[in-house]
Amino acid sequence: MTLTSPSALLRRAGLYLAALMILLWSASPFVWQFATSFQLDKALTSGTPTLIPDPFTWEHYYNVFFEKQLHRYVLNSLIVSLSTTALCLAFGSLAAFSLSRLNIRGRYGLLLVILSVSMFPQITLVGPLYILASTLQLLDTYAALVLVYLALVLPLVTWVMYGYFETLPREIDEAARMDGLGALGTYWFIILPMSLPCLVTTGLLAFITAWNEFLFALAFTSNIDHQTIPVGIANFTNLYFVPWGDIAAASAVVTAPLILLVLIFQRHIIEGLTQGGIKE
Repeated sequence: MTLTSPSALLRRAGLYLAALMILLWSASPFVWQFATSFQLDKALTSGTPTLIPDPFTWEHYYNVFFEKQLHRYVLNSLIVSLSTTALCLAFGSLAAFSLSRLNIRGRYGLLLVILSVSMFPQITLVGPLYILASTLQLLDTYAALVLVYLALVLPLVTWVMYGYFETLPREIDEAARMDGLGALGTYWFIILPMSLPCLVTTGLLAFITAWNEFLFALAFTSNIDHQTIPVGIANFTNLYFVPWGDIAAASAVVTAPLILLVLIFQRHIIEGLTQGGIKE
């Protein structure tokens, strides 16, 4: 029987304590949010709010779905986010593959240019992009949001996938050429199947960015037909009253899918984020 030294026990206890503190720090806002969504408005505005709903109510969920039509905002966000994710993965993987595996002069300069595009503050881009969208008659359309989000997220997707592709052995390309595959064949049949963790990671990053974006969605849309979830939740408030319970219920509905996606694909996310930093 192996005895564990006191110092090792203390280190393990400290590690578990630190993990518990991080969990409590990270999960507390979500727990409070979900608890708030099941409490009456009068309980939320009382002097001593409680974590346990008393009485328990589904009123806020009824309000957001049947009175404020949250499902329409959810549908709009799904269309925009899924379209943005698909286009980002398609163009980003092609760009990263070209910069990583093909003999392109000045590739590092191109990577710096791609990275610099994402460094502009969003507030400085709203005005010019609004004028451009208005000129092209793209206001109040999904296309305007998808194109803007594509420009915002594509540099990050390209950089992450480029780092991942750099970890794949070059011998794979040589073997593919010997089997008669060209550059596109190597990309489609060899590189992409091997890059599933990175595709999942970058896809989730693109989806979450488009799902949560507020500024451009507020500027480019003006009706419920194309407004996304953040704008829809902002529209819940009025001049004299803030429906905290309805906002908490809507936030819980739109946050839960993201948490589930991260939990389902956590293995691929960790592998995709860590393997890009390992050079084989």
